[in-house]
Amino acid sequence: MYHPRTITDKILLFIKGLAMGAANKVPGVSGGIVAFVVGFYEEFIYSLQKFNLKAFKLFFNGRFKSFYRYVNGPFLSLLILGMLFSYFSVSRVLDYFLERKELFVWALFFGMIIGSIYFISKDFEHWNKRTLPAGILGLILGISISFLSPARENDNLLFIFLCGIISVSGMTLPGLSGSFILILLGNYVLLLVDAVNGLYDTLAEMVVGDFSFLKNQERLTTLKILAVFTAGSATGLVTLSHLLGYVLKHFRYMTTAVIIGFITGSLGVVWPWKRKVYLLDASGNIMQDSNGDNIIINYQRYMPDMALSDTWWAVFYIAMGVVVLIALEWYGKNRRKNA
Repeated sequence: MYHPRTITDKILLFIKGLAMGAANKVPGVSGGIVAFVVGFYEEFIYSLQKFNLKAFKLFFNGRFKSFYRYVNGPFLSLLILGMLFSYFSVSRVLDYFLERKELFVWALFFGMIIGSIYFISKDFEHWNKRTLPAGILGLILGISISFLSPARENDNLLFIFLCGIISVSGMTLPGLSGSFILILLGNYVLLLVDAVNGLYDTLAEMVVGDFSFLKNQERLTTLKILAVFTAGSATGLVTLSHLLGYVLKHFRYMTTAVIIGFITGSLGVVWPWKRKVYLLDASGNIMQDSNGDNIIINYQRYMPDMALSDTWWAVFYIAMGVVVLIALEWYGKNRRKNA
């Protein structure tokens, strides 16, 4: 197991958590991809698998130090701290840029996913009569999901808990975007924007001694939703890590083939050139959710106009996204060589 010993090791691990958290927040991008590329994916899955019956016995018997060591606490705590910090910071930054520079944001994500496909597939030399159909199946699933219409927002607490279990798949399975799944389930804005921003505002108020949120029923409801979602995510992390460990052990090549096909097929999700399609009422007016935001039901994709300067800037950001993933691969490879 990896134990960060120096300050530099701890800072780097925290930054990896930041990157993984940021990727999980972005629709179409998988936090598992970051873990895979940077080189701590297997360590991450292994650490999560340590949350088993023995770990719970250590915890409930009061042997907290033994529990911390057993579950690879020095590694997980810094990584998760980076993810949590990322959620609060990236939520605000992402809102800002999606509102003002949406085309360029999607272009950057599109390039990063192309880089992810390159990274996963470049060393995969196991295409055969079993893995090829698996890759095609993943491709078909990815394309199909890209064109699904998002569901309506649902704040039922049981459904929120299930959203937490399902959405956390992006952290454990490279290529499957948990945030995009939340879009399809209709709860992306509720859980990764409104709820996270609500917690951020609450913490900021508490720092200056303002506890007026305790009388704000809407804020308390938002915090309750976030708590249930977090519980679901924690449950999903542990259960999915055990399931994924089994699948990777017994069906590694077929799983990788499905991932490659799925990521490739889901590129349509983050195609930069698209128009929002809004939900209309019987009178043809755009319907809004409880927060006053227009309800998006799908995207209409179109080919870019190469005569526009914004198109070329978007192409630049696509290239930048590819470069970012290649740089991460280079960094991970050199870290593993020097380890």
